[in-house]
Amino acid sequence: MISRDLAAAKEAYLAKDPEASRQAHDAAPGEQHQQERGRYIKSTVYGGLDGIVTTFAVVSGVAGAALSPGILLILGFANLIADGLSMAIGDFLSTKAENEYGKAERKREAWEVDHYPEGEKKELVELYMEKGLSEEEAEQVVDIVSRHREAWIDIMMVEELGILESDESPLANAVATFLAFGVFGFVPLVAHVSALFIPGLEPYAFATASVLTGCTLFALGALKVYVTGRNWFRSGIEMLLVGGGAALAAYLVGYLLSGLA
Repeated sequence: MISRDLAAAKEAYLAKDPEASRQAHDAAPGEQHQQERGRYIKSTVYGGLDGIVTTFAVVSGVAGAALSPGILLILGFANLIADGLSMAIGDFLSTKAENEYGKAERKREAWEVDHYPEGEKKELVELYMEKGLSEEEAEQVVDIVSRHREAWIDIMMVEELGILESDESPLANAVATFLAFGVFGFVPLVAHVSALFIPGLEPYAFATASVLTGCTLFALGALKVYVTGRNWFRSGIEMLLVGGGAALAAYLVGYLLSGLA
């Protein structure tokens, strides 16, 4: 078990706090090592961002074209379901393909280690020499590593092929993406759905949707720091501007083509 609190180590790095980093690395083995909790953050964040941006773009385009609220809801929900499924299927297939590729390459590396260890040792020595080790140092490291078959294969996967093996579930990734897309993608539609039951909200539905979407975009952009490690405020503003730009473009297209409806 790794003696490090990974979440605390990341926070210490962002704060540039050496003492906090030392404490994170001195944590008792397994005490707070919580990689699991962030496993599906990437799918959730990017699924949510795509959901809210694309749905609000549809809402903005319909608003720009001054179409009826019914058409707005039909197109909005159609986008929510169709694009959500498309993203989830894409996430499922890509994760599955990555996992299968990693397993196939590991199987090949294991075969080479078992049947031509001298060649694998030579490759690893050359790789370490490229990193700055002397030939003697590289041979010493490889001599130690090659005594442990599974560790040797792990290192060859990373150093030779650049593959970091993952045990992510394709289905769990797909579900996380679809749910995030649906939940956050529904935000731009909330005001318009509410207006069906409270007619007085209709004149303010698009403005309300814009405010709700803007706040959610900023929040998702800030949450993205768990994936990128960037400053949360800058990331939030960036996402707000990107999403706002996409919505503005859709609104202008709808406005310019409104005569066709």
